Amino acid sequence: MFVDRPRTRLATLWRYRTLLYNLVLRDLKARYKNSALGFLWSLLNPLAMMVIFTVISTFLFRDNNVPNYPIFLLAGLLPWNFFSVSIMGGANSIVANGYLINKVYFPREVLPIATVIANLVNFLLALLVLFAVIIFFGMPFSPWIWLLPVVILIQTIFTVGIVLFLSTLQVYYRDTLLILDVVILAWFFLTPVFYPASVFPQAFEIAGVTVNIQRLVYILNPMASLVNMYRDLLYWGYRTDLDFFLRTSVTAVVIFAFGYWFFARHSNDFSEEV
Repeated sequence: MFVDRPRTRLATLWRYRTLLYNLVLRDLKARYKNSALGFLWSLLNPLAMMVIFTVISTFLFRDNNVPNYPIFLLAGLLPWNFFSVSIMGGANSIVANGYLINKVYFPREVLPIATVIANLVNFLLALLVLFAVIIFFGMPFSPWIWLLPVVILIQTIFTVGIVLFLSTLQVYYRDTLLILDVVILAWFFLTPVFYPASVFPQAFEIAGVTVNIQRLVYILNPMASLVNMYRDLLYWGYRTDLDFFLRTSVTAVVIFAFGYWFFARHSNDFSEEV
């Protein structure tokens, strides 16, 4: 059980860091295999999505109180893409690599973690696009930009925790990936990615009880909190509230711990199931 020997599992994972590195390289190479532009797609994809969402929002949903909308959009869209692609790829990482599990011993968590790290590399490349857009629009960089690596680390920890949990479910319930298609789509629209959180009412009456919907969105949706943290640093230009920052960090660590525990509890049976 993971709860009985967490240090042992983490130490084993560290000893297999070279395998982790090679799996990340494999994922990156496979993604751009036979592609004429290679890793440049990591830069062109967010640009294309930015143009599409900006055009659509201009005619349909755009809040006119959001200046420099492309920067506002990318500050939420890039973290979301990192999260959603990691979830969809990582959830199937154990099943897709069943042939390896049945032939070679290695800590099974290497597979989903490698998927997340490969997508993290793409995310970091895509951030170059955001920085270029910020410079293009003449916006100054926030003095709190040095906190960006910390926010990225928090999101990575959160994402790994969810991927470890979902990749375990996918081993036993192959419908997991199909359900995720719908869940991720719904989650996207419930997260203030292409619209500001201010569209949610601060006071809304439900069964005679007044509820602050804006606050509830951040409490129930960790990705909304993470997007808000990115926007604080990259768009609004100020430091995230310390209490808000700590609560989001604790949520990420708790989800990671639970996901790792759940994964480790069942990982010894993977070879029989895949």
